[in-house]
Amino acid sequence: MSKDYYKILGVEKNASEEEIKKAFRKLAHVHHPDKSGGDEAKFKEASEAYAVLSDKKKRAQYDTFGSAGAGGFQGGQGGAGFDPSGFGFDFSGFNNAGFDTGDLGDILSSIFGGRRVRRGRDIAVDIELSFQDSVFGAERKVVINSKLVKQKEVSINVPPGIEDGQMIRLTGQGETLEGGLPGDLYVKVHVRKHPYLRKEGYNLIMDLEVKLTEALLGADKIIHTLDGEITLKVPAGTKHGTILRVKGRGVPHAPMHSGAKNSGRGDLYIRISVQIPEKLSKDARKSVEELKKLGL
Repeated sequence: MSKDYYKILGVEKNASEEEIKKAFRKLAHVHHPDKSGGDEAKFKEASEAYAVLSDKKKRAQYDTFGSAGAGGFQGGQGGAGFDPSGFGFDFSGFNNAGFDTGDLGDILSSIFGGRRVRRGRDIAVDIELSFQDSVFGAERKVVINSKLVKQKEVSINVPPGIEDGQMIRLTGQGETLEGGLPGDLYVKVHVRKHPYLRKEGYNLIMDLEVKLTEALLGADKIIHTLDGEITLKVPAGTKHGTILRVKGRGVPHAPMHSGAKNSGRGDLYIRISVQIPEKLSKDARKSVEELKKLGL
């Protein structure tokens, strides 16, 4: 289930930066583990929500992909969806890892008489996806076992259309310090190449070879898409390099705003390559010569 960060902080979705900060300060006063009666789980949840909603870029990304109240983003017909809960995700480069805890630290510092609250270190892992999973999205589990953290299993919801080399950030899943803020987990995605499909934006591209006679007379060709087999009609007189479009067989689109339904998918584009035989039999040559006499 997606988490509703606005609900966690107890603010409206149009809340100002100051209202968000004030709400977090109030919750931190109540739930910080170092305070009497504090609740570490609720403190981490509030810190996670604040880390996302206090950052303009991450808040915009979160609003785009939805919250628990909007049902989250369900990724196209592949059935796998992107759940932003626990993330505060973005696809920034690894060199930009980590969020700025200065402001958050200042808030906590004011709560504890000027004492700065430490933050755990970030952890990086790699995962590999099939081309199909990169198109439709997928859920993966990774086991983190290092000197930084006690062994634990983390679920990763990969959004549809992710590119090779992109990063997914899971807020609060890195090193945990007692009485401090948890670090983040950065997941670098590696996508295996497909034998004949490639991705350009929301569209999928492939090449298809047809015989000269098929190009001249037209033909029905069986195409293996990510959704299964389809029959492609190659029109008579198709030229070499012609591009045919199959609607709705591309990459799922993200909703344009919070609460929007999935807006559809891109298309599949098929570039036709007409095969020209290197050698002709006597009968074939004779037939071609007849065509030549007809001006073809």
